[in-house]
Amino acid sequence: MVDVDQWCASRRLQLNADKTEAIWIVSRTSLNKMKSQNCSLVMGAKTVTPVDIVLNLGVYLDSELFMKQHVAKVTSIYFFRLRQVRHHVGKDITICLVLAVIMSRLDYCNSVLAGLPPSTLQPLQRVQHAAARFICDVPYHEHITTHLRELHWLPVRSKIEYMLCLTMCSVHSGRCPSYLSDMLQPAVTPSRPLRLRSADSSSYVKPRLQTKFGERAFSHSGPAAWNQLPEHTKQLSSLSVFKRELKTILFSRSLA
Repeated sequence: MVDVDQWCASRRLQLNADKTEAIWIVSRTSLNKMKSQNCSLVMGAKTVTPVDIVLNLGVYLDSELFMKQHVAKVTSIYFFRLRQVRHHVGKDITICLVLAVIMSRLDYCNSVLAGLPPSTLQPLQRVQHAAARFICDVPYHEHITTHLRELHWLPVRSKIEYMLCLTMCSVHSGRCPSYLSDMLQPAVTPSRPLRLRSADSSSYVKPRLQTKFGERAFSHSGPAAWNQLPEHTKQLSSLSVFKRELKTILFSRSLA
């Protein structure tokens, strides 16, 4: 904590201890061991006691990164905002309102949800279904799949994959920060001089992991999503064309 304080001071920034929260992100076994210890952090004359959930850039992070609290909190907000949008305007304006107020927030930072089980993402999928029912004026007992196709909306899980591939496109084209590109390794590197079938591909290496939890990291989930795309799609130079073709591919997969 002293290093953070000094780093901020060197840049003419000052930490506010009263508004500072701390969280330990560890496994459940380590978390149980830490409960019997004093894991508080000292910031000047203040002591910061670790909490179970923190809010960072609109994302609720818990100690084990289960993200259930985040999904529950944002789901309740989205349903509340959906009730605020009324049928006082036409369908076109209603779609614009739902896209701006609800769907845009549903897509915000959704890549942190990569690798989560379907049961955790299901509440967010219900929000999308409710938004589609609201726009198309569909009763609750009627199937919503046809209307999702008409709106050309990707399911929540496909939206997460879309964002991962879009970030990987920025990495592949060199338009991303170095902290992202440094964690990824192309399938063909100077250290691999042999001419393999992947020598002319745009794939990236998926690191070997010892736990299933590690697959949620971008260093694994990003290449996993990117490598499944057709080679000609990964080679597209136009970002707008890539987005359009990527959505078409994911939309086709979601209907399979």
